[in-house]
Amino acid sequence: MPVLSNIKSAHVPVKIWSPESEVESQALKQLQNVASLPFVFKHVAAMPDVHLGIGATVGSVIATKGAVIPAAVGVDIGCGMIAARLNVNPESVLHDLDRLRAGIESVIPLGHE
Repeated sequence: MPVLSNIKSAHVPVKIWSPESEVESQALKQLQNVASLPFVFKHVAAMPDVHLGIGATVGSVIATKGAVIPAAVGVDIGCGMIAARLNVNPESVLHDLDRLRAGIESVIPLGHE
């Protein structure tokens, strides 16, 4: 699915996989605020179901450089996300990331195709 909306901010852009008109105004403001943080990397991504959260929007992806935001959307989101340490040597997979991703996606539900 292509990016449908691209919004400029003070630091990095916000890419939304939905028409901007379908995103509530408070969520748009929240996306722009997060995109203005100095440690946000490349862009903020907002999924089609993006909506207002506590601190950051629910349904957004915030890549950072030199920072971690453990509870950007609040501590009770309950979305089932988990960070897990893998027993994988990074050197052994860097040459074939497509195969690694395909393997992960084959066993983890990802939503709509």
